[in-house]
Amino acid sequence: MTRGGRTKDNDAPERRCIVTGERHPRGGLLRFVIGPEGQVVPDLAAKLPGRGIWLSADTAVIEKAATRGLFARAARAPVTVPPGLAAMVHDMLTRRVIDLISLSRKGGQAVGGYEKVRDWLLRGDATVLIQASDGSERGKTKLKAPEDGVHITCLSAQELGLAFGREHVIHAALAAGGLSERVVEEAAKLARMRAQDGGVAAGKD
Repeated sequence: MTRGGRTKDNDAPERRCIVTGERHPRGGLLRFVIGPEGQVVPDLAAKLPGRGIWLSADTAVIEKAATRGLFARAARAPVTVPPGLAAMVHDMLTRRVIDLISLSRKGGQAVGGYEKVRDWLLRGDATVLIQASDGSERGKTKLKAPEDGVHITCLSAQELGLAFGREHVIHAALAAGGLSERVVEEAAKLARMRAQDGGVAAGKD
């Protein structure tokens, strides 16, 4: 797994952003489809039927596509773009990351709280360290992501708390396998939407 959550598989299917023209593995882009009434629909899980329209996970990119008729051009048909599409995608992506972490917790693949996270890191059970963006910097420096793992810092303490059924959580960890790769992938998109360049990074010593 590389920085930003993209896999190392060079054969991963690629798609082209209709705004920037850049090609990326499909897991690093946002998919949209045109609904039956001609409306633009975010398809974050990339499972809805229809021809996919792909965009970089970037607020400015989504806004440009919405205001300059690029969805209609890609669809080759008139479309209706929901107002505040970029904000809608941001909120949906936030909810998706929280839900994936919550599912990992229910499956025994995630823990929250300083002591539990520290224990997982010491035992080598954790491959992803998640720390709240608004947590104490001094407190966060006491834990380090595994050297070959990933460090996620794009969620607030309240958002991370939602994944664990608590008011707030500062530290969390994910085990290898399960949904961890999907969490990293979706969190990388969210970090880019929030213009947090270091929101998802490779683990360091």
